[in-house]
Amino acid sequence: MEQRDVGDRQLDALLERLDRIAEELERLNRTTAQQEGFLLLAGELRQLNESLNALAYAALGQTPPRVRRRTG
Repeated sequence: MEQRDVGDRQLDALLERLDRIAEELERLNRTTAQQEGFLLLAGELRQLNESLNALAYAALGQTPPRVRRRTG
């Protein structure tokens, strides 16, 4: 592997660029964590909605219609 001399200015520029990349990665990680949280929340709300529908039909003394649900 070839060795090259890197001047102080170039090194500073490289370090600044690495810092910006690290900050962007942290931002992306936070965004991903929030999206995962929203997915969990959406699943919980879907289950709650199904439970409330079942309770409403039970209160009316009826059975809910049979509907094939998509998975995922």
